[in-house]
Amino acid sequence: MKKTKRILAGLGAVLLFAMYGATLVFALIDHPASADLLMASIACTILFPVLLYAYILVYRLLKGPKDDNEDQT
Repeated sequence: MKKTKRILAGLGAVLLFAMYGATLVFALIDHPASADLLMASIACTILFPVLLYAYILVYRLLKGPKDDNEDQT
């Protein structure tokens, strides 16, 4: 389980960096659709971490108290 969490955390970090890069690219290109793409990219950059945090909170609430012997494999 610990290895899976690390892999998912790494993938999430890569996704965030990709969204930041896309936001920068959309801000710099001169294309008629770049303004819409920039707004969508900024929205995703803000909403993705917020939704992920909310998911983690709900998961912890539904799971209950953590067992101390769970992650010692």
